[in-house]
Amino acid sequence: MPVRKMKVEVFDESGNRYTISLEGSVTRKNALRILDMVELLGGMPGVSPETQYIQEFSKFDKVQFVVEKHLPLAWFSAKEAQSLYEKETNDPVSLSTISTYLSRLAERGTLVKSRNSNKVVYRLMSRDVKELLNNRQI
Repeated sequence: MPVRKMKVEVFDESGNRYTISLEGSVTRKNALRILDMVELLGGMPGVSPETQYIQEFSKFDKVQFVVEKHLPLAWFSAKEAQSLYEKETNDPVSLSTISTYLSRLAERGTLVKSRNSNKVVYRLMSRDVKELLNNRQI
C-alpha cells in the first residue's frame, strides 16, 4: 500500500505561514488532529469570507458547499446534512429537497451513496476513487 501524505498550510492574522504535514497512515483520527491544530492556529475563523458569499449560491451549490466543508471524511445522512445546511445558511430547507440534491451529487460522482436496510448514507468520494473511475472510463 502506498504511503499517504497530507499537508495543510495555514496563515494567521499577521501573515505568518504554518505548514503541517503527515506522511504514513492518514486516518480519520490523524486528520481530525491536524484540523484541531489548524483551528488553534486561527485558520478556521467563525465567519470566513467563503461563508459571506454562500448566500449568493443556488440551493444545490449550498448543499454541496456544506457537505464539503463540514462532512469531508464521514458517512452522513440527509437529516444530518439538512441540520448543517440550516445552521450554515440560516435558511429552512425540507428533507426531501436535501435528499434530492444529495442523490444528484451521487449521480454526478461527487458523493458515494450506500443503503443499509432502510437507511441511506452518503460520503464524499475520495480523489483516489475518482481518478480510478476516470481511468477506467477511458
